[in-house]
Amino acid sequence: MIKIILTLALVVTISYVSAQQVASDTLRTTGDTLSVTNTDTSWAIISTTKGIASYYAKRFEGRRTTSGVVFRHDKLTCAHKTLPFGTQLLITNIGNNKQVRVVVNDRLPPRSKRSVDLTLRAANQLGFVQHGLAKVKIEVIK
Repeated sequence: MIKIILTLALVVTISYVSAQQVASDTLRTTGDTLSVTNTDTSWAIISTTKGIASYYAKRFEGRRTTSGVVFRHDKLTCAHKTLPFGTQLLITNIGNNKQVRVVVNDRLPPRSKRSVDLTLRAANQLGFVQHGLAKVKIEVIK
């Protein structure tokens, strides 16, 4: 009897999660740029870490990323050591609480001391271009 109840609970949970996934699928990228609105609540935080963010040098403009996408500073994308390509991140500058949503489309070197490398557009939105680096909170979102 307990096994049946647990199985039913699992099926209901999976159905609910699937329905949430379908609802969140309306929040998609245009190319590799996310549509960002302050009223968007269709996503949830999956995990959180803290680290150091930097941004790409201008010389990378037009080059291919590890995922094969052409790098553009005007997009909201980033490089990360391990997260899968296409993972959506909410990056918060701890110093000023500014936030930006980005998509992982490149890799950082395994020995990099940085947690994430952002495009110039994302760094501008976080307000750390003048400093070059920023302490950030990195939240994987769905």
